[in-house]
Amino acid sequence: MNKFAAIILSLLGFAASPLAEAMDKRYVATPNQSQWQMVANTPLECRLVHPIPHYGDAEFSSRASKKINLDFELKMRRPMGETRNVSLVSMPPAWRPGDGAERITTMKFFQQFDGYVGGQTAWGILGELEKGRYPTFSYQDWQSRDQRIEVALSSVLFRQKYSVFSDCISNLLPYSFEDISFTILHYDRTSVQLNKASQKRLQQIAEYIRHNQDIDLVLVSTYTDSTDSRSASQNLSEQRAEVLRDYFESLGLPEDRIQVQGYGKRRPIDDNSSPIGKDKNRRVVISLGRTQV
Repeated sequence: MNKFAAIILSLLGFAASPLAEAMDKRYVATPNQSQWQMVANTPLECRLVHPIPHYGDAEFSSRASKKINLDFELKMRRPMGETRNVSLVSMPPAWRPGDGAERITTMKFFQQFDGYVGGQTAWGILGELEKGRYPTFSYQDWQSRDQRIEVALSSVLFRQKYSVFSDCISNLLPYSFEDISFTILHYDRTSVQLNKASQKRLQQIAEYIRHNQDIDLVLVSTYTDSTDSRSASQNLSEQRAEVLRDYFESLGLPEDRIQVQGYGKRRPIDDNSSPIGKDKNRRVVISLGRTQV
């Protein structure tokens, strides 16, 4: 590598290395271009985005779930034309010339899709950025077989936004939409109030709805056991349904998005001749629908 080429690599933020010599196309934000942006910071979703000039965006995301999760996507302006094997290498910045490149792993980027990395490898990319290094993806150009592409994430100005991103992840709700979209809750006998365990579950549903503007339908179906007469059971069932309608309206849901129905002692799911069966039949089924995005 001649001296002029070495200077250019340094300006781009890379230390000279055998890997760098072999590359023909490089995409990386210069120190002046490097930006990290929190584009979503809610109890439902955290997203941290890094624009890569002339290439696309690098995006880390984590969502409300029972398990801590992290996804990384290399969003390309022009998706891959062919499936490619990709090397992921951690490169030192130009101002740390004594450090060497460290190979992280290999993976595949698939035709017509953005590059995806999940699980422990995604956390590893964050770790390398936190160290001040440049995680770098390397693959053969699908348009020109004698060229390779190198795409790097700049660690300049990363740490401050990473702190915000980490705080966001720690505040994500510990359940997802799928966890609460179909829920069966239970009542104490003759009461229009849910039992304590079900009240806690209902609070989780409410917390999710407060932060999600995409919920467009709540279906509430209430049922009783067979203890009372048909008319009394129907009346109690309808009272329970109306209490829940009022509750969901208090969360800000429009009235036309809430549908409630009291079924009384119709449609039992267990034997009403036993106390356990009656407890199961004395229930409410809540189904949530949301806008598909």
